[in-house]
Amino acid sequence: MADYLVGIDQGTSGSRALVLDREGRPCGYGYRPLARIYPCPGEVEQNPWEVAVTVREALALALSEAGLRASDVAAIGIASQRDTDFVWDSHSGLPLANAITWQDLRTQPLEDSFRDHALAAHARHRLGYWPGPYSAALHLKWRMLHDAGIREAARDDRLRIGLSANWLLQALGKPAGHVTDVSLAQSMCLWDYHAREYWAPWLDWLGVPARALPRALPTVSEFGTLTVDGRAIPVRALIGDQQGALFGYDCWERGDAEATHGTSSFVNVCVGSEAPTLDTIKVYLAWLLDGQPTYCLEADTTVSGAAVRWLRENLGLIATDEELSTLASSVDDAAGVAFVPALTGLNVPYNDRAARGSLLGLTLGHTRAHVARAFFDSLGFQLRAILDEIALKAGISVTRLKVGGGLSASDLACQIQADWLGLPVIRPRFAQTTARAAGLLAGLGAGFWRAQAELPRMPSEGTVFEPQRSSDEREAAYAGWQRAVHTVRAWGAG
Repeated sequence: MADYLVGIDQGTSGSRALVLDREGRPCGYGYRPLARIYPCPGEVEQNPWEVAVTVREALALALSEAGLRASDVAAIGIASQRDTDFVWDSHSGLPLANAITWQDLRTQPLEDSFRDHALAAHARHRLGYWPGPYSAALHLKWRMLHDAGIREAARDDRLRIGLSANWLLQALGKPAGHVTDVSLAQSMCLWDYHAREYWAPWLDWLGVPARALPRALPTVSEFGTLTVDGRAIPVRALIGDQQGALFGYDCWERGDAEATHGTSSFVNVCVGSEAPTLDTIKVYLAWLLDGQPTYCLEADTTVSGAAVRWLRENLGLIATDEELSTLASSVDDAAGVAFVPALTGLNVPYNDRAARGSLLGLTLGHTRAHVARAFFDSLGFQLRAILDEIALKAGISVTRLKVGGGLSASDLACQIQADWLGLPVIRPRFAQTTARAAGLLAGLGAGFWRAQAELPRMPSEGTVFEPQRSSDEREAAYAGWQRAVHTVRAWGAG
């Protein structure tokens, strides 16, 4: 009897597969890293076939670890990286080009040209967020301008466009038509999340044919099948990776929040069934279950894990990522050093691409340990700035924050975040929350549970870091950070 579920988390740096039983308990896990391709400075691509291979191998590893066969799996759910667009030929099923990832910046001139267009004033309201150079929307315009093969496929109605989840259905199984879920439709920056349809004037400006785009369905639907060891397993759920992380952390009620510390740090806050319209924070339709929409707010720092890599590879401050926490723990505080890691600008609430990274307050008495400590402080201060903006603009006060991702493995990083936020920071013991969400949602589609309220909760809440700083200490430190940000922004403005 098919008593198991599989959740796939197809991300930028790798693909993960997680097996869950009928109680939602993890039984097997597989991971395969995924390479990126750098054709030119600022351009970042992925080979679509390699994406599919990593998923197939991760699935095989997870089933092997669980001691299961494909026939034991009732359904699969897929969480997909967002804004990394895949293009393929509907007749041959073959890719028309490499995927362009969300890290690719070749479309910066297209964003600049759009700012003066009449549609620009309506973009945030329609799309939920500004179409930056990372967006699949601008990638697609670039393709239509520069790739004759894609233009020809569009003219012949052979062009199909989607995110990695849609490509996986094409490459590893059989899609139930050209379909996706609402969160992934919006995650291509083409979809009017209020009207729940593609924004036609925007598609016209981009030159993207609507017939090439997937039809948006509820998060739990019949999306097709993946073939595993010759068996066609139903795919019953699709979701965006950050929305999946929120769901997988059990953040289902208004004010529930999580932060994922990856290349950058993403903060997601559940806002419930009503969608606000905001000018500095992204608004997403996170999932649509049983006709009931759940929206979330999302804000991100420009760099966090990328800053750690910069400290290691460019400055030689540390030999390994793990050393950063050890180094920062060797001093009691940053001793007046402020590190503003605006290495690619500043995001929410500043939204200042001209800002540049800086170390302020240095003396001959400071060491690399103080710089490491100042970096951890900067992460806590950036989260404070984001949550303050959400409270101000959306009227939502977060009372605790769940954290995951690479930097959350550091006890010191988590404690500093709790100190500068003045909130409990919770690090769940179970880390694969995005894949967990995909599996649980697939279970809803397979009838393992009848409603979201019946879903099993996280098996253990994990480690709780309580604030240890006084309110006066917290406010004084944050005021110092804001002075540093002001200085950095003034420098960037020339």
